[in-house]
Amino acid sequence: MSDASSPTQSDLRTPIVAVLGHVDHGKTSLLDKIRGSTVIEGEAGAITQHIGATAVPLDVVSEVAGSLIDPTEFDLPGLLFIDTPGHHAFTTLRARGGALADIAILVVDVNDGFQPQTKEAVSILQDSQTPFVVAANKVDTIPGWNPNPDSPIRPTYEEQSDRVRGDLDDKLYEIIGELSDAGFSSDLYWRVQNFRANIGVIPVSAETGEGVPDVLTVLMGLSQRYMKEEMEVDVTGPGAGTVLEVKEEQGFGTTLDVILYDGTVAEDDTIVVGAKNEPIVTTVRALLKPRELSEIRTEKRFDQVDSIAAASGIKIAAPDLEDAMAGAPVQVVRDRDTQDVIEAVTAEMAEVAVETDEDGVVVKADTLGSLEALVNSLEEVEIPVMRAEVGDVAPRDVSVATTVDDETFRAILGFNVEMLGDAAERAEQNDVEIFRSDVIYQLIEEYEAHVEAIETAQREAVFENVIRPARFQILKDHTFRQSDPAVVGVEISSGTLRRNVPVGYFTDDNNFTRVGVLKGLQDQGEDVDEARAGEQLAASIDGPTVGRDIDEGDVLWVDLPEKHAKVLEQELKEDLPADEREALGQYLETRRKRDPFWGK
Repeated sequence: MSDASSPTQSDLRTPIVAVLGHVDHGKTSLLDKIRGSTVIEGEAGAITQHIGATAVPLDVVSEVAGSLIDPTEFDLPGLLFIDTPGHHAFTTLRARGGALADIAILVVDVNDGFQPQTKEAVSILQDSQTPFVVAANKVDTIPGWNPNPDSPIRPTYEEQSDRVRGDLDDKLYEIIGELSDAGFSSDLYWRVQNFRANIGVIPVSAETGEGVPDVLTVLMGLSQRYMKEEMEVDVTGPGAGTVLEVKEEQGFGTTLDVILYDGTVAEDDTIVVGAKNEPIVTTVRALLKPRELSEIRTEKRFDQVDSIAAASGIKIAAPDLEDAMAGAPVQVVRDRDTQDVIEAVTAEMAEVAVETDEDGVVVKADTLGSLEALVNSLEEVEIPVMRAEVGDVAPRDVSVATTVDDETFRAILGFNVEMLGDAAERAEQNDVEIFRSDVIYQLIEEYEAHVEAIETAQREAVFENVIRPARFQILKDHTFRQSDPAVVGVEISSGTLRRNVPVGYFTDDNNFTRVGVLKGLQDQGEDVDEARAGEQLAASIDGPTVGRDIDEGDVLWVDLPEKHAKVLEQELKEDLPADEREALGQYLETRRKRDPFWGK
């Protein structure tokens, strides 16, 4: 029984839980198990690409957790899960400059362990100081695992054979080691005494449901014990939330899917919503609440309500929402000055503005959250962005993409967007590549493959036009003609010898003397365009006379123009065969004995 000074249940909002982890590690599958739905089957590439919210009330938590939970010990109303498309959306979903989520689940595949996105997610959790637990998923894939569907994990774990338990322990301790490397102390959750100091690792199977009761129990326990004060809200105060998605709904027009994290929103409330340009000021016409355990994104049937308190997933219908943006703040005005609220929303929008470069690709996405996620991903792989906007690919985007000088940046990356007008036709006419996908990492992979193809073609073109290094020796007793042109037998010591290149030799004082132009190469009477190290063949050299300008036994070099030498050393060196690199190195070394800056 609580005393009069302590908060009542109506004063406590639902904790907001984010689900993070590497692609394919089972984030959505775990939520599916909790809510008994099959959202993942409809997802692009089976990867969640939009943000949804699922309310799991305390009585359902209690039912799933069974003996692990005594509902009378809790006065929090349940849990609200946000299913993000990975960690990027977690950083996009903000509440007044902080992370929207109160607590997070980091899902890790026990077989794969920490992957790049896992490490990034841990880093983000660390930066945002969001408490989290680890769901070590897919324990049912351990060879020999004996499943016990939907049961708590500890008794199931203890019933496994010594070999199976040993195999699982090895994988779990790898995860615990990775957490340690990231600066977190952790252990299997039932061994953790102090959850403030240690991360609980929960073995789980989204497939069989084993460990799901434990996940809910630990989340409720942590929220109740450590976050109760943070859950205290003025439920009668003006609501504040974040837009998850802007959607057309039949009979309602443009609507907003919103996570409400503070206060209350009611029909006829004036709200201020972040938008593409100025914030939108409008009036709530209808509030639609999905049924419990349903997912806003997939729910087709809603209950219309007069008002709703935090924390909740809610659909808001109102006029003039066409320019509203996903990821933007929503605030109820109520008894405040409208201009003050507009300024607050404008300040929040400025925090999620996407920074752009003078040169780079054009990026389009369907929501502000997607746009920020895509730009963040491009930043990680050092792809600059010149323009980033919410909306479909339009002809003017093609016009913008044509203004760049670098061929690799003449591209538009569109996430979950359509093509407008004659954008595709214009792009083809102007050599602008358009990449569209509804999976972010695929979009980036396709663009990177395109860049690699361009760079390979560019390198090959340079290789065709640059004079290549080579050293060769005139063979004894192999003078076939003394002059006009001199025809001699040669052996190539290193490098690639081609026709129509200037040749010469280094004097004792390291000066280079050009003797003529190598006009032709013949191998056993057949004309060839080039020859490689180790080959012997006949070379015709226009300019010198054998016995006067050159002699049998002389070592000659291709005379590299200084610009070509610079390109070879600075841009193409790694693409040269080892013997050609050696020829280039010796040539440059000798040249630089006279002029240390030659070819630099």
